[in-house]
Amino acid sequence: MTDIVSEIRDLKARSNATILAHYYQDGEIQSLADVTGDSLKLAREATKVHNPTIVFCGVHFMAETAKILNPEKRVLLPDLKAGCSLAESCPAPKLARYQEMLRENGRKFQTVTYINSTAGVKALSDWVVTSGNAEQIIRRVPQECEILFVPDRHLGQYLSEATGRKMILWDGACIVHEIFSVGDLLALKKTVPGAITLAHPECPANIREHSEFIGGTEAMLRYVATFTKPTDFLVATEANMMWQLQSKFPRHRYLPVAGITCACNKCPHMARNTLEKVRDCLANGTPEIGWQSGFDRAREVLQRSLLN
Repeated sequence: MTDIVSEIRDLKARSNATILAHYYQDGEIQSLADVTGDSLKLAREATKVHNPTIVFCGVHFMAETAKILNPEKRVLLPDLKAGCSLAESCPAPKLARYQEMLRENGRKFQTVTYINSTAGVKALSDWVVTSGNAEQIIRRVPQECEILFVPDRHLGQYLSEATGRKMILWDGACIVHEIFSVGDLLALKKTVPGAITLAHPECPANIREHSEFIGGTEAMLRYVATFTKPTDFLVATEANMMWQLQSKFPRHRYLPVAGITCACNKCPHMARNTLEKVRDCLANGTPEIGWQSGFDRAREVLQRSLLN
């Protein structure tokens, strides 16, 4: 392990590269990153990178977003097959047809899109949000407009409850957050009395309603930081988030909420990135996210939504 870590650090220096890593990456990758964060933080940090190359350790839509916001940078993704079930659930042509149907029926609406989406979908949107800024953005949508929220129905439902805005919800879900077992959560709460449950808003309502705190990963970190005495936390989000929590706040204990089919939930797409692939992409300068048609429109929406 030490050898490959040394190789990566050496190649990073020689390539004049910056490594960005999402909190859902393995801890060994997060520990090598120049910046770790959620989607909103990483999108913003990508615009501050001075080095000519960004290695984005995350999934495809995240690296794509970094490229859209930094056209002049070379953006590398260790594995181009690192996709996202939410992005896949909402193809741009299907969304365009649905939007046209709503317009034909006289519906006045704005499309608010979760960042877990393709550039083509972002280009069709009025706003792009993350779990970190979604409530703020939704409050900017004129009251006379309906909100078409895509692609995560669970996050949309949560935001509708939080803001009081009715929404037309796309029928998409995250494969990690959707399969948390409420039965196992309730059993764990009995086993660890006094534990506080942290749930990501991508979780279904039956998980959220049994959670003491609901928020994205950056919000979880801020919340846990307020606890000075050792506390037990039950974590209902991608399991690698516990590495970040443990590294920042080691005084607490973190227990994963089980999925229906596994002891803890890890994203198979995030798991495609490995130290070997990080090394190889630095050594070879590939795979690279290229500029595509539609990125200009997506960039306009991203800048308005995330940077202003």
